[in-house]
Amino acid sequence: MSFVDRRIEARPSSGAAPFELNEVFFSRTDERGIILACNYVFQRVAHYEWDEILGAPHKLVRHGDTPKGLFHLFWETLKSGRTIGAYVKNKSKDGLYYWVFATVVPCEGGYLSARIKPSSKLFTEIQALYAKIVKAEKEGGLSPEESSQIMIDWVHEKGFDDYQHFASHALAEELIARDEGLGRKVDPQISELRDMLRNAEKLLDETHGLVKDFEAMHTIPHNLRVIASRIEPSGGPVTVLSQNYGAMSREMSDWFERNVMGENTNFATVKHSVNSSLFIAGMTRILMECDSQLQTERRDLGDVDMEDERRRLAELVKQQASFAQKGMAEVDIEAVRIINACQVMHRHFLGLSSTRVLCKIESARLPSSGETLSDIIDQLGAFQERISERLEHIAKLGEEIRSLEGE
Repeated sequence: MSFVDRRIEARPSSGAAPFELNEVFFSRTDERGIILACNYVFQRVAHYEWDEILGAPHKLVRHGDTPKGLFHLFWETLKSGRTIGAYVKNKSKDGLYYWVFATVVPCEGGYLSARIKPSSKLFTEIQALYAKIVKAEKEGGLSPEESSQIMIDWVHEKGFDDYQHFASHALAEELIARDEGLGRKVDPQISELRDMLRNAEKLLDETHGLVKDFEAMHTIPHNLRVIASRIEPSGGPVTVLSQNYGAMSREMSDWFERNVMGENTNFATVKHSVNSSLFIAGMTRILMECDSQLQTERRDLGDVDMEDERRRLAELVKQQASFAQKGMAEVDIEAVRIINACQVMHRHFLGLSSTRVLCKIESARLPSSGETLSDIIDQLGAFQERISERLEHIAKLGEEIRSLEGE
């Protein structure tokens, strides 16, 4: 046994169990949560003998400081066939505790969980949140569903769309903090995907703002028609121009309502696909580290077939890499659609600009219109300038997403 091994295996009488930042451990369970396999690091940290841990339910290491609502969320997600990531506080046989960030993926015959030691700033917030939820569970008699909802509400308050969005962010934060803590270069793939996700979020913000700008423009054609009725006979040039302007702006606004807003639009698809790819990339990296660690472990693993576990890990890595590749292909397709949509909208804007110029000519030809018509035309100009800038920014974000995806 090396000096490092002796230092790790020298356990304190209380507090945290020895678990190093560079270590990673995994366990595989059946569909009921019964442990079928695990590596030496898990067995050492949990401090159970092999015959105690293999065949036991995974709740063997459950700590009372982890909210019941988290496990409810875990099972709801896994039973639907999806992956999940979460902070978990566990308890070893001798009463020590250890925190992990766990990524769990459905696999053949059950589930596989790979864990790293959390060390990011976000981890501190999670500890405070869990303490609050556990207290509410005990004092308020909350059901697992009610406890889970507190966590979901917190996720929304933090600006995340759902728990999966938060889990991807948390996993990226932990991997980056881990690399920095170990003096490693930050994983470029994780960093690039995180930048891509930020761009996707900005994309949605810009498009939401675009729709609001169009909504604000709706009153202008009406005001134009009111002024036209005062300064010219029915069917005069200003009246016709205001009608044309109103029809064109409504058409553009309706297009964005259909294609931008909502959960299933191409703009929302970009964010969802990038978010999924970010989680998959992080989880795949941890799974690969598990495989590397299995290769270096030279210890008795109980009745665990190390080669079979490595085969399973390799299959999962291959599967998840395929999912990530498909996700990035979707991102590229949707980014192209967004760029093309912006080009179409710019062409529409040429028509609006022409209409505004004609309105300005009519305003000059009819001096009796006073300043009111000129003011409205100026408002149209300001709206068009702002919307045009948004379209350019959206197109630029689409290009940046594509360029990051291609790196």
